[in-house]
Amino acid sequence: MAIVNLYFYETNLIKKAMKTLKVGDKVPSFSSKDQDGNVINLSDYLGKKLIVFFYPKASTPGCTAEACNLRDNYKELQKQGYELLGVSADSEKRQANFRDKYKFQFPLLADEDHTVINAFGVWGPKKFMGRSYDGIHRITFIIDEKGVVSKVIDKVKTKDHAAQIV
Repeated sequence: MAIVNLYFYETNLIKKAMKTLKVGDKVPSFSSKDQDGNVINLSDYLGKKLIVFFYPKASTPGCTAEACNLRDNYKELQKQGYELLGVSADSEKRQANFRDKYKFQFPLLADEDHTVINAFGVWGPKKFMGRSYDGIHRITFIIDEKGVVSKVIDKVKTKDHAAQIV
């Protein structure tokens, strides 16, 4: 029981230290390149509902499951008025390979300099198998037509993520 309590205590400390955007926060303006080198700006999505999902690394099992679940539900998300952006710190080439291999219809931002990652506050300390390191936290933000966060999903179910969104 003490180990479980320590885990939740450490997890809560990490999330408090990250300054992640919260419901009601205005998303800071950002600009980043996608997998094809196209510049994507937050302003491109004003007037639209936007899902921004952050994932640690392209083509890894959890990230692939999450992105494929969103791909498989993309038409339904679009019917409900959502646009979709995936973000990781991977290179344009790695993001392009990820998109091509799994046939994603939505842009994947190659945020190698962490501009978008830091704007949303999803980079911070992590623990995995007893090892501590800094990395991207798997978090999804739903942004309204005015650029304000309307929902934050920080306990992502990778194989059923679309159901958490709608």
